[in-house]
Amino acid sequence: MNHIVARQKHVTVLPADLEPSDAELNAIEQELPLILAERDLLDAEIVTLDRTPTEVDRQRLRRARRRVLAEWTALENRAAHLPSSGDAA
Repeated sequence: MNHIVARQKHVTVLPADLEPSDAELNAIEQELPLILAERDLLDAEIVTLDRTPTEVDRQRLRRARRRVLAEWTALENRAAHLPSSGDAA
């Protein structure tokens, strides 16, 4: 049996340092409340996939949706108040 082997060079060269930069870590930290709220919404939606939602499930879904919207609004408001790099001094 003959084995077929790819004889190509790697298309993407990975940098030696794969750690995120400080700017990337700051961006993640700013978005973390929204990420956690979206995770909670996903958890609430997964619970209702295989059964008919109860009133408690509906309340949990509404609460999770409101939290996502609130965190999204807060993130957008924070971004609106940050100076852009193109602003004149």
